[in-house]
Amino acid sequence: MSGSRRCLAVVLAAGEGTRMRSDTPKVLHRLAGRSMLGHVLGIVAEAGAEAVVVVVGPGRDDVAAEARRAFPGAEIAVQAERLGTAHAVLAARDAIARGYDDLLVLFADVPLVAPAALADMRAALAAGAGLVALGFEAADPTGYGRLLTEDGALVAIREHKDATEAERAVRLCFAGPMALDGRTALDLLGRVGCDNAQKEYYLTAAVELALADGRRCAAISCPEADAMGVNDRAQLASAEAAVQARLRLAAMRGGTTLQAPGTVFLSHDTRFGRDVVVEPHVVFGPGVRVEDGAVIHSFSHLEGARVGPNADVGPYARLRPGAALGRAAKVGNFVEVKSADIGDGAKVSHLTYIGDASVGAEANIGAGTVTCNYDGYGKFRTVIGEGAFIGSNSSLVAPVTVGRGAYVASGSAVTEDVPEDALAIGRARQTTKDGRAKLLRAERAAAKAARKG
Repeated sequence: MSGSRRCLAVVLAAGEGTRMRSDTPKVLHRLAGRSMLGHVLGIVAEAGAEAVVVVVGPGRDDVAAEARRAFPGAEIAVQAERLGTAHAVLAARDAIARGYDDLLVLFADVPLVAPAALADMRAALAAGAGLVALGFEAADPTGYGRLLTEDGALVAIREHKDATEAERAVRLCFAGPMALDGRTALDLLGRVGCDNAQKEYYLTAAVELALADGRRCAAISCPEADAMGVNDRAQLASAEAAVQARLRLAAMRGGTTLQAPGTVFLSHDTRFGRDVVVEPHVVFGPGVRVEDGAVIHSFSHLEGARVGPNADVGPYARLRPGAALGRAAKVGNFVEVKSADIGDGAKVSHLTYIGDASVGAEANIGAGTVTCNYDGYGKFRTVIGEGAFIGSNSSLVAPVTVGRGAYVASGSAVTEDVPEDALAIGRARQTTKDGRAKLLRAERAAAKAARKG
């Protein structure tokens, strides 16, 4: 779209979504780690909307907060009474009155529309249409409103229950999104009536009003999957599957190997470099970046983490927010990393927790090591220098620093800083008493027999 056309998007998010059977508003349920509302606001941003109004229900501060987080500067309008879709759009009256070339109306529970479809709708407005509706060819159109066209022009949107048998045979169905000439939208919406069984003001009625004004109306088609609405948990799962399929395909086309794509779950913002390999059964939460040549082994879970070039993660690894792995770093099986930097070439190979820490390049962390970062009241940091060696089953009680090249003996509890190139031993000396095990067995067997007696 030409940058000379100004665009306002109104996103309708006032529905409670009772069929979700949830205390969470429907539009805040997540797909690929992002709310449905967040998905829609991302779509309108990509389509070139410079301003957004999100219409929410009374008391829905949670929806308003998500809108402002997902689209900084978004305005909030409240639909005090639910009197239909046209009535909901008019909750944004003040913003519409400021004057925009294009007005996009979208629904927060229709989260899969492609930005390109909205761009096509705006292009139709620029070519002279007064109203543009988005439609799709339904495999089974039962229950959907039909887009009725003549000679390629939209002449009506007919609800299924009001359609004739001939109209019900039409498979071009209304997806929900609509684009209006921003200069005439307020007048047009203001004339929508409620002469229907529900006594509500329907946005679809604007088509016949625009035609009566001599304005041309148009229909733009999109794939049926893009028009998917979400009203219950089953539809949410279907939408999640569709989003995941898109993300996986984009990842593979971008140079990532997904060995078993259907078992890998991505977030909307997962980013991969070239030649990344992801083995089966891996979950990427929000905020993950994996750089060139890294390998993520099976059954790993990553969120809010950065994996450096040629790093190796898993299997059964967990990278929590703030984890950052350097080049060729190794985080192995049953290792958890949180708010910690793992330096280039450092190895944390198995059965270890590294939290609130910095691990220097080429350091080696033995199995069973724990950074004891929490004392019940506050978090403290552990620093491990380059080339340091931490023996297996060691506890590093933060705040503590292990210097460059230092060694910590296996089984140590380290409570004081260890200088560079020093050896720290923090364990009790072993004592061996010959024959004592035999006596202990006899004593305990006798005590057990006495209890049974």
